[in-house]
Amino acid sequence: MVQARDVMEVLNRDFLETRSRVLELAAALDRAAGHRGDPPDRRLAQLRQAIEALLEPGPGRAETVQRIFSLDYNADWQKTFGLDRRGSGV
Repeated sequence: MVQARDVMEVLNRDFLETRSRVLELAAALDRAAGHRGDPPDRRLAQLRQAIEALLEPGPGRAETVQRIFSLDYNADWQKTFGLDRRGSGV
């Protein structure tokens, strides 16, 4: 179980930087809000989903957010991204 002292140490160490990041995110979302007439963008949906994940209590939020922004595994990823060297003689 996390001790109150540990929580205070994290807050003392990281609060100002974390606050700055939250403000930066809010500003970016404000800028994106000016384009409401545009068709929906997958990236904005991902950002909203990630913010919702941050509000969930408990551990595992970083992994959840990483998965939101990650592509599903593709066994043919080398071919998909033009990196398949099989049969190319290289």
